[in-house]
Amino acid sequence: MKLQHYLGGLEGLGPVEFERRVFVEPWETRIFGIHVAMMGLSNHISTLPQTPSTFKSEWTWADLRKGAESLNPFDYFKFRYYEKWLGGISGFFVDNGYITPEELARETDAILKGSATSAAGGDPTIDDRIEEYLVVGDSPKQPVAVTHRFAVGDSVVVRNVPAAEHTRLPGFLRDKVGVIETVYDGAYAYFCTTGDGIGPAMAVYCVRFDPKDIWGEMAEPGFSVHADLFDAYLESPLAAAA
Repeated sequence: MKLQHYLGGLEGLGPVEFERRVFVEPWETRIFGIHVAMMGLSNHISTLPQTPSTFKSEWTWADLRKGAESLNPFDYFKFRYYEKWLGGISGFFVDNGYITPEELARETDAILKGSATSAAGGDPTIDDRIEEYLVVGDSPKQPVAVTHRFAVGDSVVVRNVPAAEHTRLPGFLRDKVGVIETVYDGAYAYFCTTGDGIGPAMAVYCVRFDPKDIWGEMAEPGFSVHADLFDAYLESPLAAAA
């Protein structure tokens, strides 16, 4: 991922402090709930009951990640985890016409002043659909035929794909050589097109890397690095050298 989105694997970052609480502020539970509701009501899920919800867009984990990771790098470092979610979701509602920037600013001001009011009631069929979504989910595995270009034991090179708003490729693996350890059965789609090669259904592999090939003599001995990578992120050593 671009630097602000994937710091893991970089040298010299110093000690890292972990926030072990799932939610730090009460409002974070609300933004988490909004995101789950949006996923449950997303129009890409045709197997769940229809509802009178006015939410008619597609929303997945991928869209959430794109929204958060497309923030300005300075904002990305400034905001906490669920603040990034809030920014991405708010931007989505504005961009898709559910609320205007002026309405968002007015409602935000009302909340900050403590004068906001919550809508009462709701349609129970919407709750039922969201609860069913939490049970069944939506799998990225697709019922389509796919060609597996690599087999277990093959050497592969991770491509240095174009930077995108969001990617599933760890930045420290770019241009590194690994070995196919597992060929996953079937084809897997990412829920949105990222601009760096993934989106449509394709093969996925588990690739094993020698830490020394990534970090040199700084690598700790006695372990391997494994990454599940989409086919679009890989190429053969011969193709990479061409």
